[in-house]
Amino acid sequence: MLPTPKMYKVVAGSSEGRSSLTAFDGALLKAGIGNINLIRVSSILPPGAVYKPDLEIPPGSLVPTAYGSIVCKEPGKVIAAAVGVGVSENNFGVIMEYSGYSTKQEAEETIRKMVEEAFALRGMKLVDVKIAAVEHTVEKIGCALAAVPLWY
Repeated sequence: MLPTPKMYKVVAGSSEGRSSLTAFDGALLKAGIGNINLIRVSSILPPGAVYKPDLEIPPGSLVPTAYGSIVCKEPGKVIAAAVGVGVSENNFGVIMEYSGYSTKQEAEETIRKMVEEAFALRGMKLVDVKIAAVEHTVEKIGCALAAVPLWY
């Protein structure tokens, strides 16, 4: 049985690279999570998890992470990624991820609506939303990424 994470942060970054993978790696580094191993998870924030914007995670750690990313090879295209964490009063929360061809503002608006809908579907009261978003204009190969790493 895996332990339940107790802390989280929301991050976003974008980068260019010589390949799709190095663009993604650069975006991870700019988001501050480039030296950890992401374990992609679906979108539930554990009950009682505390928001820690300065959360330090040891390099090489296996980290449950909800994230959205987009890689694009079309110069001039604007891409964006966003994550939103919806927090309830005394219950679990919901994490939503977005990536696409849009501006940062459009990504933020989209993610806020997604969080609100997720709470409405569950019949839960939304008391706070944390959002991280980034926009990138592609030069050759670009990546935009937003993530919610969860930690112990």
